[in-house]
Amino acid sequence: MLVLLPPSEGKAASGSGAPLKLESLSLPGLTEARAVVLDSLVELCAGDEEKAREVLGLSEGLRGEVAKNVELRTAGARPAGQIYTGVLYDALDLATLDAAAKRRAGKALLISSGLWGAVRVGDRIPSYRCSMGVKLPGLGALGAFWRGPMAEVMPEAAGGGLVLDLRSGAYAAAWKPKGEVAGRTASVRVLHAPTRKVVSHFNKATKGRIVRDLLVAGAAPGGPAELVEVLRELGYVVEASAPGKGGQAWSLDVLVDQIH
Repeated sequence: MLVLLPPSEGKAASGSGAPLKLESLSLPGLTEARAVVLDSLVELCAGDEEKAREVLGLSEGLRGEVAKNVELRTAGARPAGQIYTGVLYDALDLATLDAAAKRRAGKALLISSGLWGAVRVGDRIPSYRCSMGVKLPGLGALGAFWRGPMAEVMPEAAGGGLVLDLRSGAYAAAWKPKGEVAGRTASVRVLHAPTRKVVSHFNKATKGRIVRDLLVAGAAPGGPAELVEVLRELGYVVEASAPGKGGQAWSLDVLVDQIH
């Protein structure tokens, strides 16, 4: 099983250990593209601060993020699972998983990123600010930039099992499963049951809980239909829509009344 997660806008501080080594990150087929984005981002942030803040979509209160990006090559790195924070990652709570569930997380979870393309939770990265919606000078929209490199590496990363896609829109656009891979992909929405609308907090927290529950249970559904059964056994209310034709992903709606 491969679980595709969105990143978080907020991130923990960089570590005090060794700095980033691009060549050590998972999915080595993305190394060249990562270097290109990293160079462009650092150059932008080392120049006109106001321009960088505008490009990155940062408020006045987040001005310090520009300076942080300048130091990306030399800042200490930490496992990505410790860098990403926020509602989803609080609910997932990787640090409190038992040893077996942590091993599963290391193999199954892949976090999308505007800067790195995608990383595994054990990959050591510095804290940064660069969303997939950013348009970097000379590169353009990162979502479009990453489509080619991601298309090269993701089919292999997906392996032969279930792909559970929990990414948000901009990150999902950077790689869309096709063909045979799409047929074993399940894209999940979380809906507030009384209104049947997507509510950000419900959506993020429930996705984190779903991933945690799957890891703790040691569940290994072979495909979307089996995933639906597993989620229902775990207590989730799930509505599934199988694709009408080949080459399309399943759509799963998880209905929740409250976060607990």
